[in-house]
Amino acid sequence: MAKLLVKLQRYFRRKPVRFFTLLALYLAAGSLVFLHSGFAGEPTVPGSQRGPGASEGPGLPYLGVMQLSRGFKAAATMPEVGRRHGPWFKSTSKEPAERGKAGDYGSTRSRALRGRSGREKEEDRARYIGCYVDNTRRRTLRGVSFFDYKKMTVFRCQDNCAERGYLYAGLEFGAECYCGHKVQASNASESECNMECKGERSNTCGGVNRLSIYRLELAQESARRYGSAIFRGCFRRPDNISIALPVSQLMLNMSVDKCVDFCTEKEYPLSALAGTACHCGFPTTLFTLHEREDEQLCAQKCAGEEFESCGTAEYLLVYQTQVQDNRCMDRRFLPTRAKQLVALASFPGAGNTWARHLIELATGFYTGSYYFDGSLYNKGFKGERDHWRSGRTICIKTHESGQKEIESFDSAILLIRNPYKALMAEFNRKYGGHIGFAAHAHWKGKEWPEFVANYAPWWATHTLDWLRYGKKVLVVHFEDLKRDLFVQLQRMVGLLGIAACEDRLLCVEGQKDGNFKRSGLRKLEYDPYTPEMRKMISGYIKTVDTALKLRNLSGVPDDYYPR
Repeated sequence: MAKLLVKLQRYFRRKPVRFFTLLALYLAAGSLVFLHSGFAGEPTVPGSQRGPGASEGPGLPYLGVMQLSRGFKAAATMPEVGRRHGPWFKSTSKEPAERGKAGDYGSTRSRALRGRSGREKEEDRARYIGCYVDNTRRRTLRGVSFFDYKKMTVFRCQDNCAERGYLYAGLEFGAECYCGHKVQASNASESECNMECKGERSNTCGGVNRLSIYRLELAQESARRYGSAIFRGCFRRPDNISIALPVSQLMLNMSVDKCVDFCTEKEYPLSALAGTACHCGFPTTLFTLHEREDEQLCAQKCAGEEFESCGTAEYLLVYQTQVQDNRCMDRRFLPTRAKQLVALASFPGAGNTWARHLIELATGFYTGSYYFDGSLYNKGFKGERDHWRSGRTICIKTHESGQKEIESFDSAILLIRNPYKALMAEFNRKYGGHIGFAAHAHWKGKEWPEFVANYAPWWATHTLDWLRYGKKVLVVHFEDLKRDLFVQLQRMVGLLGIAACEDRLLCVEGQKDGNFKRSGLRKLEYDPYTPEMRKMISGYIKTVDTALKLRNLSGVPDDYYPR
């Protein structure tokens, strides 16, 4: 056997062409055997016929000589999965037939044809009504809004608006979604709605100050809900109620739902129940919602719902509807370059993104960042892409704590948060994203102890460095900002050199949560801090408290310790 192999080797060395020819024939034969084993017979699609006519059935189109079998049978028998539609859409008898006639998805079509056919296919669920003019100071659709400069699609906007019970969904600038119950603007030329959706290039998502608007066809009248109204409290009747709450309606069969629905239809964010009278309006200096009364003063039963309270003629029971207060939603870059750089400084997890949201609403100007976070830019923080020294933004987010970095700024708002809460928030962000949560394995594994050991000292040194090297530092405690937003935001806006409009600040109070607030539904069922960790963090708290008091500032809030 060995002699035979030696002879073959010598033979092919002398005639290498024959060797490569034989190798090629061998590989070709193997390929044919493999193809034959993978493609033999015809597709076994239930209900389909043989031959080209089979394309009318619910299965795969006819594929000519190459037929599917074996491993491909499972795929052939699977029902076609169409585009996901929410439960709020009407279902019609035409839909299965339309899906069956969809034919070969591999056919080539132009982008315009795909967009048009997609729009026509949505007719039964969301009817396109046209391109409309929009205005940043007076929106065409005045319900809730959200932005996504990376993944916005027509369906996503429709789905979000429909889930909140709105009748219309509008898309603008390729990435902005607006909801509403009324279209309050004139038509524009279809050619002006010319921007592709950021997450779906085959569809159009409005244009510059132009909305592509759809009317949402809800499954049934009972689905026309207005989301969950937010209870604001019991308040004394304002002196001039016809000015403070300009729209009212007598309702002999009063209930909370009826008054909330009435004010929602009228596009007002506040619904105030006064016995058998329903009042609608905005929070203003005439009706600030700052001085709450005992709820027992409003505890008069509703005429139309015995288990609900509807307030009295003197004490109003107030709810916030799902209508967005647009008096503070317009934002832009500074018209002239800022002469001073103002830092919005905080330890990570201390609420910097939330504070930016509040400042943008209160001032009407974008905030910038020392870093670049694509997810924040995609959610509407347009100043995120600007260089931090550009001078186009009202203040600059930073977590830096070195002397050189701190001295680069002319003044600063220093946001401080309870270290126990800040460390957990930053740990969640690090392992779960801006509004996500760290997995249970991260809390129980080595990641959490290592994180606390590295970040807890930084919480203290960050504050100490800004107090030492910072110029004109305004200290704001996160807990005080949550507890008394109006007063604390006034202080912050004052440092930025902006004259605070009270009505705008009141508007901010109604829109304070923004898009970067964790739901709180996944709170840990145990305390992740060990006694050793608590002892270490308590020492840092005392150090920061002493440093604040040495500068004649109020110390840390009482709820920082004991823990």
